[in-house]
Amino acid sequence: MLLVTGSESFLADRAVRSAIAAVSKDASEVEATDVDAATLDVGIFAELTGPSLFASERVLVLRSLENLPSEMVPHLIEYAGSPSDDVLAVLVHSGGQKGKGVLDKLRKASVNEVVATAPKAWELPQFVAGEIRLHGGTVDEGAASALVDAVGHDLRALAGACSQLVSDSGGQAVTAELIGQYFGGRAEVTSFAVADAAIAGRTEPALEQLRWALDCGVAPVLVTSAMAGGLRGLAKYSSAPSGMREADLAREVGVPPWKLKQLKQQARGWTPGGLATAIKAVAQADADVKGASGDAGYALERMVLAITRSHGRR
Repeated sequence: MLLVTGSESFLADRAVRSAIAAVSKDASEVEATDVDAATLDVGIFAELTGPSLFASERVLVLRSLENLPSEMVPHLIEYAGSPSDDVLAVLVHSGGQKGKGVLDKLRKASVNEVVATAPKAWELPQFVAGEIRLHGGTVDEGAASALVDAVGHDLRALAGACSQLVSDSGGQAVTAELIGQYFGGRAEVTSFAVADAAIAGRTEPALEQLRWALDCGVAPVLVTSAMAGGLRGLAKYSSAPSGMREADLAREVGVPPWKLKQLKQQARGWTPGGLATAIKAVAQADADVKGASGDAGYALERMVLAITRSHGRR
């Protein structure tokens, strides 16, 4: 029996596919059944966990475990204590507090668990590097970060991009140049490009990137999110104790080590007062684009101007 928990659907789906593939590798025929836990009753459960007439192995994928009827919990826990050798039950819980009781009981029964939790934004380059290694390729930290900037934070999109790049790299390392050839147009309009330009105090480039991003369909809330993340990281870096080792400083700030060089450059133009003003401007813009204002574009332009004017302010 396998328990898959967490809200990141791409990782959860991958865990399910891997479990089915592992069973298929060692069996001549496999019968896989996908069921919503809310529809389960004693009869259906007994049928799905019994021997198959048509295959040597069975896989039962039980989705949305948090919706399992309460009367089915004792039957599931009993089965977890003595599962069938011919059936792999994969239980998928989408995270949250609902259904936590059954999760606790399954964990006490020592069920194997895979946690499908989305990586933090600063961990995404590591995810990219892992995906590229999975496909037999290599990439350095800078190029991995460039791919995140180009494609965004969606894990399915990132995984697909990694597969494509390794396939087309001809056995060579995946470089920032190759990423630029494939995704350069998208990279130039990401919310991160807007944030980087604004935090650097470059008003006109930041406004140009913003207009281009909005014209290309980048959601306004992604712009405020990137800006908030950039300023929070800068504030943590600026307030960190001096003399820390690079690895410790990276953990303190919550960024990968390669990002520290960029933060060091950005920090030279900021004071605590300027950062406080910029962070307030982002909070206001975030509220505006989520409904407080009827013109999201204007709200974002006002935010960019407020941030670049705060750059270097005493």
